[in-house]
Amino acid sequence: MKLQFLDVLIIAIYLMLMVVIGLVLKKKASQNMDSYFLGGKSLPFYMLGLSNASGMFDITGTMLMVYWAFAYGLTSLWIPWLWPVFNQIFLMIYLSVWLRRSNVLTGAEWIKTRFGQGKGATMSHTIVIVFALLSVLGFLSYGFIGVGKFMEIFFPWSYMSQYVPFDVPLEYVPHFYGIFFTTIATFYVMLGGMLSIVWTDVVQFLIMTVAGVVIAVIGMQMVSPEMIEAFVPQGWDSPFFSWSLDIDWSDKMSQLATRMEGEPYSLITIFVMMSLFKGVFMSMAGPAPNYDMQKILSCKSPKEAALMSGSVPVILLIPRYLMIMGFALLAIYFFQSDGGMELMNAQNSDFETILPHLITKYVPTGLAGLLLAGLLSAFMSTFASTVNAAPAYVVNDIYLKYINPKATIKRQIHASYLISVLVVVISTIMGFFLKDINEIFQWIVGALFGGYIAANVLKWHWWRFNGQGYFWGMTAGVVAAIVMKFVVPDNLMLYFFPVLFGVSIIGCIIGTYSAPATDDDTLINFYIRVRPWGFWEPVAKKAIARYPQVERNKAFKRDAFNIVIGIIWQSCLTIVPMYFVIRQQYPFIVAIVILVITTWILKKNWYDKMCKDEAEYDKLMKEIGFDK
Repeated sequence: MKLQFLDVLIIAIYLMLMVVIGLVLKKKASQNMDSYFLGGKSLPFYMLGLSNASGMFDITGTMLMVYWAFAYGLTSLWIPWLWPVFNQIFLMIYLSVWLRRSNVLTGAEWIKTRFGQGKGATMSHTIVIVFALLSVLGFLSYGFIGVGKFMEIFFPWSYMSQYVPFDVPLEYVPHFYGIFFTTIATFYVMLGGMLSIVWTDVVQFLIMTVAGVVIAVIGMQMVSPEMIEAFVPQGWDSPFFSWSLDIDWSDKMSQLATRMEGEPYSLITIFVMMSLFKGVFMSMAGPAPNYDMQKILSCKSPKEAALMSGSVPVILLIPRYLMIMGFALLAIYFFQSDGGMELMNAQNSDFETILPHLITKYVPTGLAGLLLAGLLSAFMSTFASTVNAAPAYVVNDIYLKYINPKATIKRQIHASYLISVLVVVISTIMGFFLKDINEIFQWIVGALFGGYIAANVLKWHWWRFNGQGYFWGMTAGVVAAIVMKFVVPDNLMLYFFPVLFGVSIIGCIIGTYSAPATDDDTLINFYIRVRPWGFWEPVAKKAIARYPQVERNKAFKRDAFNIVIGIIWQSCLTIVPMYFVIRQQYPFIVAIVILVITTWILKKNWYDKMCKDEAEYDKLMKEIGFDK
């Protein structure tokens, strides 16, 4: 057993605390479905921001990012653009405001705000539910695999098997651990819903912040700048790059060099350009129907929804990258001075498991338990938030709509319990058929979410786009994504995005012109309530004719400028802790200066103007009777 008794005790206390929080909040959460899925829209934006940040501080993603930071150095700053990390900037600047103004429970319910009733709305409503469940199952499988591989390092099966009354084949030991921890997460989210998620997330994020700072300090104490320079390849300590990524580990670690050859980051310029191209459209599409959307819909007001999205990078990036770069330094020590490669070969480990190896060797007793509790909490936060999204769609958008419209609150809550268990069981079964973390990660971000983009960009920005266009665009994209899973290598998913996007666009156009436009009342109501910019001129004229007080949204240029500034601001929030940990003083100071300047610009050109716009919007909505 590699953990000491104190570490195991801390983990056990933490797990019991999570269950207790679920039990305590069970009564309040079960008052109604709004309380269960959205916390009654009573939580302040900073708590929801903490919760969202905690949900993104997941164990599987952290394992990948520690590997990326060690292998690619500061250039690893750009790899998460594949997700894309800057989608929070688009949400902050304008999309969270637009989404929260709809005042609905789920993304599928939002469809009737945009497309009204009828065949097209029903078809688009259905495909959103299908996509939501596919993405939920994919993310749960991704997390399930990651936590199992992670915990296997700390609880060797040679020791634990004596306490388990049945045999588990060695290749399924990670799955056994995954089932154990997902069961606990499922239990507390079933009981407490969104309230349970947010309060446990706050506890979890505080743990992770403390752990991140301590890991950074330990790494900086053990590895000097001279040791970094002597060990890493040229270009490792710079975020800048030329046409190709010239970080060559072949002289020092041939296994790592071989692993990196099979990844899509060597042509870094093409990778970043493709990630930016895909990321801009993906961000303009708005949040996928998962926990991020549910957190936005849980906010008290559109203004607080924007502040919640803006708070996520501030809360998340600095402590997370202190931890990641601290572990990157420990990995340098591990492989340079401590026989790391021999140990990994002896245990048949891959580079994704660098993180747990480092914890077992360099994190002191007590702190190791706290850190493991924090990393487990990060996994369970993401897992719980994702689990919460599934019953929101199934119960609200299928059960109440088609099966039992008169169901009591108690019956709805019980149905939510059942759906939560089912999605966990199905995702667990899926996890048994996946080779590694990167396999499902590349498909989710490279293909499945690629199929989501075209229809969801058009729904915000083009008035003529209707329910049939949405359905056929989404269907074409999702089917193409599923086909790509079987015919395109995982490491090439990103580069097939234009094909996926093109297929989805064709589906959108054909579907749109196969049916009449959405009725005027629905479009006018949507335009007045949401107030989007884009290709809305025919609807805007009709809305203004009906309500002369209404003015068109002319903020596109301002929003576009603020998005560019926001992406630079977010990148500084990432690079500042990276420079700090590897002790590059001059670049650190330059990054701080840019961070201060971009913060000031966003304060003047985004926050102040958003506050003014929202005050005018609220006044107008009351004046024309749209505030209900």
